[in-house]
Amino acid sequence: AEIFHQLSQALAVLTDGAARAAYDKVRRAKKQAAERTQKLDEKRKKVKLDLEAREREAQAHESEEEEIRITRSLEQEIIRLREEGSRQLEEQQRLIREQIRLEREQRIRGKQERSGAEGKVTPKLKLKWKHGKEDETRGEYSKDVLLRLLQKYGDVLNLLISSRKPGSAIVEFATVKAAEMAVKNEVGLTNNPLKISWLEGQPWNHASTVLPDSTTGPRTSQASMVSERDYESLVMMRMRQAAERQQLIEQLQREEEEESHT
Repeated sequence: AEIFHQLSQALAVLTDGAARAAYDKVRRAKKQAAERTQKLDEKRKKVKLDLEAREREAQAHESEEEEIRITRSLEQEIIRLREEGSRQLEEQQRLIREQIRLEREQRIRGKQERSGAEGKVTPKLKLKWKHGKEDETRGEYSKDVLLRLLQKYGDVLNLLISSRKPGSAIVEFATVKAAEMAVKNEVGLTNNPLKISWLEGQPWNHASTVLPDSTTGPRTSQASMVSERDYESLVMMRMRQAAERQQLIEQLQREEEEESHT
């Protein structure tokens, strides 16, 4: 009955011109309201999308600026570290050059002082002792032990223990008097005595006056050659140390030049 009543009212509206016109007007108004709502939603959606796009663009711009700032900061730090390293390198080179200059001046002064000494040659003695092939203690004659035994006679300028000839060394005294006392008095350790002989700078008034015969001549010449060879080893060692220092300076300079080009 309810459905029949509703259908009757709908039929009356459709058959009545005025009622139908009013009905159509209401439908059009609803449709227009729905269209306006849809347009408004689309406009709101577009505004929202625009806002989100602007926010993303702003965030990307901020990220780019932050990256630029970090990059600049790193570049400045690299420049600072490079300058600091360059200053340290220059200081090291200056110290090395200063040390080489001082050592060169000391060698020159030492040569000048020794040239004015007796015979213009500093006295040098040759030391020998027993040394086994497997003896790691060098027959108990270390550099400290030899210095302790020899320095009581006077200043020792140099002491070179031969690495090619175990059981031998060369000592250079500051004065002839000290060398003479060492030759006359020093016997070394009780369980392994020292044999001390003149190598260079022996005073003429104390040298042997016995003329060598034909049998002793070659041996004396051979011993002189060995002594000169040992002394040359001492000089070559000093020259090699100076050359190594010079090579280090040149290497540091090359590294500095390569770093400046990069």
